[in-house]
Amino acid sequence: MSEQHSEWQPRILAFLCNWCSYAGADLAGVSRLQYPPNARIVRVPCSGRVNPGYILKALQEGIDGVLVSGCHPGDCHYLTGNYHARRKFRLLKELLDFVGGEDGRGQFSWVSAAEGAKFAQVMAEVTEKVRALGPNRRLAKHLVRI
Repeated sequence: MSEQHSEWQPRILAFLCNWCSYAGADLAGVSRLQYPPNARIVRVPCSGRVNPGYILKALQEGIDGVLVSGCHPGDCHYLTGNYHARRKFRLLKELLDFVGGEDGRGQFSWVSAAEGAKFAQVMAEVTEKVRALGPNRRLAKHLVRI
């Protein structure tokens, strides 16, 4: 492995539900739990409001991995938002497979407000999966401009 590749850190963009996952991230920080610092967090009102175009645009612009995290099924503040998010994400994964995207660039998880440790674990797992894939070069070249 080259020296440049061993120093490379993946850039992760995380869309977190305001009511659960963002609060879980906050709890992880307050509890001083360690998780990789290479993620940029975007707080959204609900995971169901994440437009798949945002994810495609992030990957097109060179983000190495994207995480969408929301409330557990049945616990959504907006009742069905997390179910909408799950459906959108499933369709997005099919689209990424169709255009030649690597499996693992997009991740989805359920994290509640009381699960700070789980949030830290999810962030570590996502970072490791994306690190194993290497830098995002394929999607940035092949996706059509949105």
